[in-house]
Amino acid sequence: MARRPQELLRLLTRAERLAARRLQSVLEEFDCSVEAWWVLDLLSDGHGHHMTALADHAFMPAPSATKLIDQLVDQNLVFRRVDPVDRRRVLAYLTPRGMERRQQLLREVRADRAEWEPLLGEERGERLEVLLDRLADVLEDGGGATTTRAERAVERGR
Repeated sequence: MARRPQELLRLLTRAERLAARRLQSVLEEFDCSVEAWWVLDLLSDGHGHHMTALADHAFMPAPSATKLIDQLVDQNLVFRRVDPVDRRRVLAYLTPRGMERRQQLLREVRADRAEWEPLLGEERGERLEVLLDRLADVLEDGGGATTTRAERAVERGR
């Protein structure tokens, strides 16, 4: 039996919101938002990242990412430096305190995941990760469709 097209989107939305809610409950103890967690996690690679990359990684608009970075700077978790390659840009890095906080948060996030992940099963979890990654790639690439939405609308109108 074929599912209605909106069912997949509803299932994905439900799973994402429940997962984000659960993650937020873990992070609340440390007064950390999900978006701040994504930023701290990305910056943990030590390479420094510009605001656009941070905003994209945290799924937030650039102005909101800038405000978040301002807050993280105020908390001494992040610092900024001018990009040596492109002096018009600013890169963000974790401070030693930020690295400690990220490690602390990572332990808690992993502990929470260890509670629910076995219920999913290792094989299913890996398969789900592959499928979600593939779905994101397909959607990001426009679904591989050669016609645009506008072209399809015109064709339907004929």
